[in-house]
Amino acid sequence: MNIQIFGTKKCSDTRKAERFFKERGIKFQFVDMKEKGMSKGEFNSVAQVNGGMDNMINPDCKDKDLLAMIKYIAEEDRLEKILENPQVIKTPIVRNGKQSTIGYQPEIWKKWN
Repeated sequence: MNIQIFGTKKCSDTRKAERFFKERGIKFQFVDMKEKGMSKGEFNSVAQVNGGMDNMINPDCKDKDLLAMIKYIAEEDRLEKILENPQVIKTPIVRNGKQSTIGYQPEIWKKWN
């Protein structure tokens, strides 16, 4: 398994995801979205597996103005705006090769090899 966890240190679900893999002795790479964020390719592959870009946006994000702008911005500009502002992306995003999940989903992770 080649696990990557994208999230923030303050996100409780991200911490729970880290604990899930640590308890099972599974190595993972943590990517702090406040420092690094996701590449366009990473974002697109996760969005494709999880039902599109809109499913990756956190409706409970604190920055409501930014959420509104992303919702109504031109389609071709939306991806760039999301990648510039990773705080609007739901976390954690857990990747295992081409497989990925958004949010805390241990039932799915247990099935991964």
